[in-house]
Amino acid sequence: MLHWLRHYRRAMLPGDISAGVVVAMMMIPQGMAYALVAGLPPVAGIYASIVPPVLYALFGTSRTQSVGPMAIVSLMTASSLAPLAAAGTPLYATLAAQLALLSGLVLLACGMLRIGFIANFFSRPVMSGFTIGSSIVIALGQLPALLGASLPALHLPSAILGLGSLVILLAARSLLAPQLRRIGVGSVVADIGAKLVPMAVVLGATVLVPVLGLEGLGVRTTGTVPAGLPVFHLAASFGHWQPLLQPALLIGFMIFLISMSGAQTLALKRAEKLHSNYELIGLGAANVGSALSGGFPVTGSISRSAVNFAAGANTQLASLITAALLALALVAPTGWLALLPLPALAATIIVAVLGMLDTTTLRTAWRYDRVDAAALLATAAGVLALGVEAGVVVGVALSMGALIWRASRPHIAVLGRIPGTEHFRNVERYSAETAAGLLLLRVDAGLFFGNVEAVNERIEDELAARPDTRHLVLVLSAVNAIDTSALFALAELNTMLRTRGIGLHLAEVKGPVLDRLKQSALLDELNGKLFLSTAMAWDALSPNARTH
Repeated sequence: MLHWLRHYRRAMLPGDISAGVVVAMMMIPQGMAYALVAGLPPVAGIYASIVPPVLYALFGTSRTQSVGPMAIVSLMTASSLAPLAAAGTPLYATLAAQLALLSGLVLLACGMLRIGFIANFFSRPVMSGFTIGSSIVIALGQLPALLGASLPALHLPSAILGLGSLVILLAARSLLAPQLRRIGVGSVVADIGAKLVPMAVVLGATVLVPVLGLEGLGVRTTGTVPAGLPVFHLAASFGHWQPLLQPALLIGFMIFLISMSGAQTLALKRAEKLHSNYELIGLGAANVGSALSGGFPVTGSISRSAVNFAAGANTQLASLITAALLALALVAPTGWLALLPLPALAATIIVAVLGMLDTTTLRTAWRYDRVDAAALLATAAGVLALGVEAGVVVGVALSMGALIWRASRPHIAVLGRIPGTEHFRNVERYSAETAAGLLLLRVDAGLFFGNVEAVNERIEDELAARPDTRHLVLVLSAVNAIDTSALFALAELNTMLRTRGIGLHLAEVKGPVLDRLKQSALLDELNGKLFLSTAMAWDALSPNARTH
């Protein structure tokens, strides 16, 4: 906060005020709806939207991040607490706050230890699969509230109100912004106007409840919303620390990942730089604040942050204004909040999560890399079939598995010389010349215990295909490291080739790799030479060249 306050200018204030007001209007229905997703009273969503953004503003580095309840984290909260307590009970609310506290402490510890780089190990396709699976789970979970009951026995007034709200929201989502632009409204105003439709729908449905007597017809509402600011206290059940630890680790990881994905996108638009370790500290403090004020785990919302950005937010003062307005909403009479109909809130949740069903990543991955596409689909299926926490584990395992699978099968190219040059290229891609008795192999990955066997097999295959080989040159221009297992494998290859009358040569060894090799006996025992370049090896070992 001290950094952006020091550089604050009066010209920034109008944008921060407008963004703060717009996001506050979004937060009331959205926060209450996401509290319901988490299995908590609607007011908990407002509690979780007041203190967390204030604490994030103190430590976080994104100027447009909107921190508060978010659909996926709310779903993970409900999934984690369901085996431990019944939703709506005091114990459940206590455990939700305790889960936020543990998640916050995990994030703070990661920030202090400077391990923000861990987010890099969750690939974008896997993250997309997790989002798709979670969105479907959330949408399906809201159908009973939308229809007033289960499908075979739906409650007609609730279903009419819920489905009517859903149709209006879907129509506004796809049609309102283009229509506003068509009549001359600016793009930014049109987009913000479309984003505020959920607030208008919820307010309209709330007005209909007393006018049409919907509560008397059986339409469920949020019920009494206590007035007044949240009371700071630490609620904890000491017998539940251990069962909450694993979910807290997973939720903390997802909080950071979701928050960073949205904040990075917005930061790039303004050429701003985020510091991942300070983001961890800011998000950790926000979750500790949520726990102390009767909330539940929170994160940076991608959709709200985008609205905050579009509405003109220049600094975190916009989030502070949002928090102040929400606090005023609780200080003022809250009787009208008790009339918010659950079918309309369910409709806003469904439309919000349907916006996360983006298949762009799937289509791109399917064309570009089927392994990534398979990981995306498997993660989504894991969330649907096994649950949210298991889906996270599946995603992480698949990310690591894909990385190990690729690393264990490095690309190896047979090289030839482009005629008349000193450039050497893959003979399968270029019309390059090779030399009798000389085999040039370029290994395009570091050599380690996981891939050294595959490299040896490929070398044997190439030697078998070229029985006249007298010199094997390993071009190591793409090798950044050689571990101990690979060092022993190279030594064994050297010994084997010597017995077969074949020289083993190394070319284009990088400096750090060469420094390590000098600490071993391999270079002294090498059955060949060390060449600075592939061209030098070619000149020394190929008296006659032929076209491949």
